[in-house]
Amino acid sequence: MSKKILIVEDEKNIVDILAFNLGREGYETLEAYDGEAGLKLALEADPDLILLDLMLPKMDGFDVCRSVRQRNRSTPIIMLTAREEESDKVLGLELGADDYITKPFSMRELLARVKANIRRTDMLTAQPQAPVNADPGRLDRGRILVDSALLMAFKDGKALDLTQREFELLKFLAAQPEKVFSREALMEHVWNYEGYVGDVRAVDVAVRRLREKVEDDPASPTFILTRRGLGYLFHMG
Repeated sequence: MSKKILIVEDEKNIVDILAFNLGREGYETLEAYDGEAGLKLALEADPDLILLDLMLPKMDGFDVCRSVRQRNRSTPIIMLTAREEESDKVLGLELGADDYITKPFSMRELLARVKANIRRTDMLTAQPQAPVNADPGRLDRGRILVDSALLMAFKDGKALDLTQREFELLKFLAAQPEKVFSREALMEHVWNYEGYVGDVRAVDVAVRRLREKVEDDPASPTFILTRRGLGYLFHMG
């Protein structure tokens, strides 16, 4: 069964190009030319991924992304933007977008990101549901416990309200405590971008959001540490 991609973009020529190239890769596409129609399709058609333009009539991409996430939908969202402002890109990630790509973009790069995000979702969906008390898949890191069977993490016995990406990032780092991973390495292993085609600022935003939920004091982290110039690591404390 082919994967379904929702394209929310008000420029018809871009929609046509995206639909044609995605179709050649075997994807089914849905199209919306304004934010309100895009949000309606996102909630009703249950696409496997959303390509979301920022500048849209009726409702901008930021509001569409926010509304999708407020309804607890974890559908991967890649934002399409012609803007170069750093704040716009970071805001999109803060609202729950998985990634962004700046126009004009390489179709090869866009297809690689689409494939990576869908593959990541499929991998999570396919995880076996092991018994809760089974040891495999449980990472006991002192005050932090990561349970792959439940797809949940706990701190001091209390469940952490993590997004899918935040859980994956915490699980990856906690699986190899005290080992430093560069942002590029995290893009490859957590974002599943083969050969690294993403923007490392997405890693910084994800780490910051994770710290807000995991750390006692996000400004003075004790679990997710930074090694300046090298990357991030999980510290056992």
